[in-house]
Amino acid sequence: MDQLLSATAASLRKAALNEEAKHYILQNTPLFNTLKKAADRYIGGETLAETIAKATVQNQQGFKCSIEFMGENTATVAEAQSATAEFINITKGIQEHGLHSTVSLDLSHIGLAISRSLCEEHLHAICTDAAARNIEVIISAEGTERTDDVLAVYQQAARSFSNISITLQAYLYRTADDFKEIIKSPGRIRMVKGAFETAAGLSMPRGTALDNVYLQYVDTLLRERHLCAIATHHDYIQQEVKKLVQQHNADKSLYEFESLYGIQGGQLATLRDEGHPAKVYFVYGAEWYLYVCNRIAEHPINLLVALNDIVGG
Repeated sequence: MDQLLSATAASLRKAALNEEAKHYILQNTPLFNTLKKAADRYIGGETLAETIAKATVQNQQGFKCSIEFMGENTATVAEAQSATAEFINITKGIQEHGLHSTVSLDLSHIGLAISRSLCEEHLHAICTDAAARNIEVIISAEGTERTDDVLAVYQQAARSFSNISITLQAYLYRTADDFKEIIKSPGRIRMVKGAFETAAGLSMPRGTALDNVYLQYVDTLLRERHLCAIATHHDYIQQEVKKLVQQHNADKSLYEFESLYGIQGGQLATLRDEGHPAKVYFVYGAEWYLYVCNRIAEHPINLLVALNDIVGG
């Protein structure tokens, strides 16, 4: 059974990177509507308004939120400009509805796949607008082919903006060196294990060794009083981080536990009830294909849940 689940996870991660499959689904209305029944469990909706409604409920229940407009690898300047405008709409929506929320984004969604300078221009516009509204902007992780550019763009932006944060992937071997540089900037460091398929030798497999590396990063962040986010659904890590929080007497303004909407919500609710800062991460839009494939790949048994959502929906 374990081998079957592992094979399923690997297949889903490869499917997530299949641009032809994604475009086929987006252009095939009956297929799109069928598969979206499974996606609805994990996304805020197709529109910002739908997501704001869900985020409002989460705020009322004591959770902070983050909102991301889904998309990546924009191929034209017009697409990148449109995405940038939508991220600014998110910051406006957060302020107008009084949400306790941050905004998250992939740099390739706002132009990094076209040119670094275009991306920097768009990120500057988003951060400027967000700063005026006292909203944090969090850069998401992308595939290993873009890690150098993603970190470079972040470090450049961090020189001008105090409201920008970055995601680091614990499973990448290179993160040990990247971490030493990134921690020099004051922005929040959001630690994830890492979900992208990588070439051999670039990343650690899931297991005890990776768990320990992840906890070492969090230990350093808490010890150094550096803003951080513990973005994982792994109960063991959450429990160990609680011990580190106590050990370092970490202030609640320093850290936050984060879970993706629709996954292990009960664990996050328990952390909230125990008095820890807890955050729900929402994504919305039509380009949910890659996102949902990766979410199911993290817990392959969810493929059965997805099939039930499709048949029962």
